[in-house]
Amino acid sequence: MELVKTEVSDFFLKGFLGYPALEHLLFPLCSAMYLVTLLGNTAIVAVSVLDVHLYMPMYFFLGNLSILFICSTFVPLMLVHLLSAQKTISFLGCAMQMCLSLSTGSECLLLAIMAYDRYLAICRPLRYPVLMSHRLCLLLAGAAWVLCFFKSVTETVITMRLPFCGHRVVSHFTCEILAVRKLACGDTSVNEVFLWVGAILLLPVPLAFICLSYMLILATILRVSSTAGRHKAFSTCSAHLAVVLLFYGTVIFMYMKRRSKEARISDEASTVLYAVVTPMLNPVIYSLRNKEVTEATRKVWGRRWTSR
Repeated sequence: MELVKTEVSDFFLKGFLGYPALEHLLFPLCSAMYLVTLLGNTAIVAVSVLDVHLYMPMYFFLGNLSILFICSTFVPLMLVHLLSAQKTISFLGCAMQMCLSLSTGSECLLLAIMAYDRYLAICRPLRYPVLMSHRLCLLLAGAAWVLCFFKSVTETVITMRLPFCGHRVVSHFTCEILAVRKLACGDTSVNEVFLWVGAILLLPVPLAFICLSYMLILATILRVSSTAGRHKAFSTCSAHLAVVLLFYGTVIFMYMKRRSKEARISDEASTVLYAVVTPMLNPVIYSLRNKEVTEATRKVWGRRWTSR
């Protein structure tokens, strides 16, 4: 039987259909965590701009990471659909949601760049100001944003141009690219190639670079004779390493769970963990594990209250 391509104007998000109690629980929980994400990451960006003591590459990249968490989230659209009785989304809205979810891949590149920055600061301290110049910081951050923007837009366009033959029920609560691709009735080989190439470039390659950087950092730290020096070196990396473990841990768990043919509640719960919890914990980790950020926040807020 020949499949006929139909013009799709909207999609139906299956989500947590049949679990209304879970939706009612997730809405206030995700709303609160999203508010913490906005306030915490905005505070990091503001502090890194307002306090001159944080005019360093490490905090420049941290500010970029926080901006990414603020801009590339699809949580507001997810919250709308958690309350909606008719869980439909337009074709354009689905494409925008997919593009936003894919753009978080630049987080991998930023984390790799931050690992390289820590490697230079600890292993090449005398040449660090020359090697990690302001121009290089701008180039690295700009390359991460441009590459990820190109990847997310390209994968979204290729996916949304696939032929859809009537069935438009997405087995997810967002327009996740793998769930939408299952609705296509044509050849998806080009889409699969782009997904594989993008996944390799933005997941294992940056992770391998991060692991190599920290192996060299660890080797350098172990050669430090003083206990205080080793503790200081470890403390400068602990917050970044915690974010790396949190991010890659949730991503690996999410993609391992997605080996099943049909999306399940556990798959969608892992997406919530990846999309909501990780961005929320980023400012928390850096506030608790980094004294410079904590002190800068106190100074900025102190000046604001004093001026008032």
